[in-house]
Amino acid sequence: MSTIISPQPRPFRLSLIQLGGITDDKAKNLAHAKEMIDKASKPEAGDKPGVVVLPECFNSPYGHVHFPKYAEKIRFVPDQPYDIAKSESESVKMLSAAAKEAGIWLIGGSIPEEAEDGHLYNTSTVYSPSGDLVAIHRKVHLFDIDIPGKITFKESTTLTGGSQLTHVDTDYGRIGIGICYDIRFPEMAMIAARKGCIAMIYPGAFNLTTGPLHWELLQCARAVDNQIYVSMCSPARDMTAGYHAWGHSTVVDPMGAIIATTKHEESIIYADIDPGKLVEARAGIPVTTQRRFDVYPDVSK
Repeated sequence: MSTIISPQPRPFRLSLIQLGGITDDKAKNLAHAKEMIDKASKPEAGDKPGVVVLPECFNSPYGHVHFPKYAEKIRFVPDQPYDIAKSESESVKMLSAAAKEAGIWLIGGSIPEEAEDGHLYNTSTVYSPSGDLVAIHRKVHLFDIDIPGKITFKESTTLTGGSQLTHVDTDYGRIGIGICYDIRFPEMAMIAARKGCIAMIYPGAFNLTTGPLHWELLQCARAVDNQIYVSMCSPARDMTAGYHAWGHSTVVDPMGAIIATTKHEESIIYADIDPGKLVEARAGIPVTTQRRFDVYPDVSK
């Protein structure tokens, strides 16, 4: 199980949109996100990306006071066709159209979601190049922290944690999805790697306290531990907003090397994802075949 890579991965170009200009006007946020998706899918140099990623909470300001106001009803049911035309979510409709027009796999950052039972979730939506909504990921681990004199934040004031892991089969291989704080829990990436994922991608919004401390460290750790690609896509920093994002959207390869990054302004970055690098890493440092599940449990089972 630990050495599986599926389904038949092939190289692709990954694009992260470090979106800026997020305001309290959802319509403007969606229009700007659409503009940036179009721009990312038509790079001035290099190949067209196969997968494009937006940041966490791209359609609204980030904060537990904002989640109820901006929450949308998605009503996605796994393994059942989703009718975009009948969707109640304006964000889903925009993202679907953007993915279809660009002909890309789109990981739509995250938006606040209102479920049928009234609970609110921080939810990422994933689209195929035909514009189909193929998966959602509800943030499993809520950002509840208190660092005295630095930052206190409690997503659980309004949000509920998700209860499912998300692995999406794309044209390029299987990709695991997490959101921000999820990266601090290594079990998610461990399970994804052992289930054949070539990458873990986390839309995220670390802050000016946790960003300098752990943004790169956690991505490199998850990548090296599991010998997969790891990426986090942040919003751009806005010091006039209530929450100050770290920025520095990043892609890390299976050996822990940072192969793409940026600073804190709005930007688009690209990285070439080569599944052969997983094979090389696992052949040279064969931890995937050296694990001792007779001594400790396999969390993927």
